[in-house]
Amino acid sequence: MKKTILLILSIFIWVYSYSQNDTQTNYGQVSGNFQSEAQYYITDSLIGAIAPIEKTLANSWANISYNLGNFSAGIRYEGYLNSILGYPNSGGKNDGVGFPHRWASFAVDKFEITLGNFYEQFGNGLVLRSYEEKMLGVDNSLDGFRIKYNLTNGVYLKGLLGKQRYYWEHGPGIVRGFDGEIQFNELIEKFAESSLRISLGGSFVSKFQKEESPIYNLPKNIAASAGRIDIRYNGFALNSEYAYKINDPSADNDYIYKNGQAFMVNASYSQKGLGVVLSTKWVDNMSFRSDRNASLTDLNINLLPELTRNHVYMLPAFYPYASQVKGEWGSKAEITYKIPKGSLLGGKYGTTIMLNYSRVHNIDKQAVNDSLPLDAPGTLGYKTSFFSIGEELYFQDANIEINKRWNKKLYSNFSYVNLIYNYNILRGTTGYENVNAHIAIADITYKFKPQLALKSEIQHMYTKQDEGSWAMALFEFTIPNWFFTVLDNWNYGNLNENHRPHYFNFGFGHISGGTRIQLTYGKTRAGVMCVGGVCRNVPASNGVSLSISSTF
Repeated sequence: MKKTILLILSIFIWVYSYSQNDTQTNYGQVSGNFQSEAQYYITDSLIGAIAPIEKTLANSWANISYNLGNFSAGIRYEGYLNSILGYPNSGGKNDGVGFPHRWASFAVDKFEITLGNFYEQFGNGLVLRSYEEKMLGVDNSLDGFRIKYNLTNGVYLKGLLGKQRYYWEHGPGIVRGFDGEIQFNELIEKFAESSLRISLGGSFVSKFQKEESPIYNLPKNIAASAGRIDIRYNGFALNSEYAYKINDPSADNDYIYKNGQAFMVNASYSQKGLGVVLSTKWVDNMSFRSDRNASLTDLNINLLPELTRNHVYMLPAFYPYASQVKGEWGSKAEITYKIPKGSLLGGKYGTTIMLNYSRVHNIDKQAVNDSLPLDAPGTLGYKTSFFSIGEELYFQDANIEINKRWNKKLYSNFSYVNLIYNYNILRGTTGYENVNAHIAIADITYKFKPQLALKSEIQHMYTKQDEGSWAMALFEFTIPNWFFTVLDNWNYGNLNENHRPHYFNFGFGHISGGTRIQLTYGKTRAGVMCVGGVCRNVPASNGVSLSISSTF
């Protein structure tokens, strides 16, 4: 690692020296960012918060990149001293400091070559998506090389080879991938100005993992492939992708030898004042990791995009949906309509109404034979028909939002959400009822002056399951360069009358240019955080948090 960092720095110095001798005196451009999240923890038995022995934990990272013409390079420093609670850590593997990310990229003619760490996605990510999501602690970057080649106008090729990041090390598997895409409107000159836009793409990804098992005959090379199409015509758009993966016994599927597949379709229509989105997804045994024994968010090669809505408000986010790699069917419909300005309901500024509905079920599975249970290790596991739909409901979300600006100073957003949440499936537990929650939200902002505003949120969730009903209130006051926040989240409907805590939070922050600093004291409820269908557990906590971010 140290030799690699020295190599990157040497390239920086060489490029800088070269630019010094250039008559144009082009020194290139350096940019970057820094962020640090620290928390001092306090034990609170009422909410189940336990302070770590360190008392204070912090996650920090900084990126520095350099660009000059067709050359670019960068490094990232990270420090976890130690990792904040709930952050993926796998027994302390994430604690420490260092430079886990370094890269260099340059373009020559029709080629672009990247060496070191990089992120990549093929199509919708069904067979490959390497990405970073700091909120979840996900970073499955590839360390190796990637080549992009523009064969001709409209024909784009990618190839890559590398190992995935696993905390401060690499996972045991080698990932190899190829992707090609044809943009017909660029390839065929007479279609360049056509309103009909068509592209086709295909991907192939394989992993190699050498591992001997005293129980199973495990395949060392696992291949997955996918094909996709994207069609656009005026306001219409259709995107679809199908993926297939050969048998891949792993901890995710109880070491069965069944092949996997996934299929998704997204269709949309938009015009002035109207937008419609219809989506469906079907997944069967599509876990794909560079280590068959990994779990949670570690070493995922692919990502199965979720169809359900990512709620930004606190109470609906209590019950987020996590994509089920073993099998799921889902569908979504969303309509956004803006009532015109000047109409009776639209008023002076217009009114926007958004309707969203999503539903996810299991897939229908049958036993391979009557003598074996479903998912029996070392067998084919089960059989199913393409696009079969099971009877068990995993998740349902029906919601409506009404956004309206009343005048130059007053803006409101009113929402209603109904969630049905299969607690046992989505939390990996037994003995719990499905949660049926009704949530109402009022979000109102009043601007006294352009940089002087008061934002208020009132939320209420009624449910008889899990922890019962909640009420939440937030007030945020903004003045130039400063903001102040007070929040209370109250579990008033807990079935245990002796356990109805308030989760108070209050804090303030300062913004100056590209720098933001926020200091907060408060309590956090234990739960689950999800982004894009990928989730991590969040433990209960009580304490003081400091957040600093800056860009240059």
